[in-house]
Order: sequence, then structure tokens, then C-alpha cells
Amino acid sequence: MREQLEHIINSFQAISLEEMDSVSLMKRTDTKFVIHEKDLCKILKKVKEQYRVLKINEKRIMGYSSIYFDTPSKKFYLDHHNRKVNRTKIRMRKYLESGICFLEIKQKDGKGKTTKSRIPINDFETELSENSKDFIQKKTNQQFELEPIIQNRFDRITLVNKTAKERLTIDLNLSFKQHLLFKHYTNLVIVEVKQERFSRSSPFVQELKQNQINPYRLSKYCIGMISMYSGLKYNRFKKKIIKINKITA
Repeated sequence: MREQLEHIINSFQAISLEEMDSVSLMKRTDTKFVIHEKDLCKILKKVKEQYRVLKINEKRIMGYSSIYFDTPSKKFYLDHHNRKVNRTKIRMRKYLESGICFLEIKQKDGKGKTTKSRIPINDFETELSENSKDFIQKKTNQQFELEPIIQNRFDRITLVNKTAKERLTIDLNLSFKQHLLFKHYTNLVIVEVKQERFSRSSPFVQELKQNQINPYRLSKYCIGMISMYSGLKYNRFKKKIIKINKITA
């Protein structure tokens, strides 16, 4: 499957990291879809003339790793589970090919808009530096007692629409780690369509619809938390776990 995917992605026209600046979409609407890897190959073949693929150092499928932070009471996770409309996610993300690392804050408002703020850091911090603490306080207007709660690793393909302000991230080979615990989701693909406002005119979205694949809200962070922490409240996410298990079976 990986060879077939790489062959398809190599047929796309490439875009450089510098050219990506015009579609950074730090304020945006994110729409997620969950599919099997075999369906991804079929859809990519159909849309390759409408999108360019990000290429860095001759690579088009790139490795990412993130460490998520939460409070000891797991406030950020529970805010999501309890459907709090204004919520925060704090993580450190490393681009494995380049070693570049950022501290990122994602804030969602009641209108479905996501705002992402970030600063470069030298590497993952298991204890937050004073600079990182100051950045978090400035952006959230709150002081949190934060600790690293879970780590993930995945491969990402990034597509950019040739004619519209739209970017897609396609995440696969997703795994989670917490101390000695490890979970890998085989065949699971999470597609995230990033637009100023959601538009079904997107060629990728139209192909998903043709395959009877509809938007599906899913948080990698929340799925990872359920996988790693026994006894965690997750009744709102039970259907999502069932769907993921069905896709990856």
C-alpha cells in the first residue's frame, strides 16, 4: 500500500515550503474526514490535477511528532469531551525531517473557528521553559499547571489547491506513546480540509462525497488519550472508537 501511495503522490506537481505562506490559514475552518488507506489512493488519483503536494528535501510524505500538554485533572481533554465550545489545545510539534520544532496553541471559539498561534523552540520540552510559559499565558490569558500528557507520531501529506485558498493535511500511520504504553492505528487516515470557511466545492471534498464519506469530527489527541489512559471518561467518544475500529479492521 505504501509503495502505491508514494507512486501516486510523486505524480502530483510539487509546492515548496516558501510557497505555502499564501495558504497558511492560521485562522480557519477545519473539516475532518476519516477513511481507510485504500480509499485514499483511489481519491488521490482523481484529484491530482487540482492540487500540488508539499515537497521538502525531495520528500512528499513527512514524519511528524507531537507532545500534548494538559493539566493534572486533564482539563483540555474534558473540555473537549464535555462539548465546551471555547476550548484550548497546547502541544509541541516537531517536523522530523528538518528537526524544526514549535510550541503551538490551538483555540476554538463557539463559531467553529480555529486560531493557531505558535513560536519556534529548540526541541521538545518535558518541562516548560519560562519563555514557553509566558507565551501560553499571553495567548490564553490564563495560568495553567501543565505537564506532558501524551506523545504521538504520524506521517503527513500536505496538499494545496491550485486555484482556491484551501489546504489539506492527510495523516496516516498514526501511533501514540505514554511511558511504556504504545498504540498503532493501522490503515487509518485522517483528512483535514482547512479553508477560510467550509466549501463543498473543494475537489477533494466532492470526491469524498462521491465515495459516501461525510465530514466526521475527530481529535487525534482525544483518541490517543482514550488509548493510553484507562478509567478516563469517554462515553461521548464511544461511537468514534467503534467507527475507527471498523475502518481499521
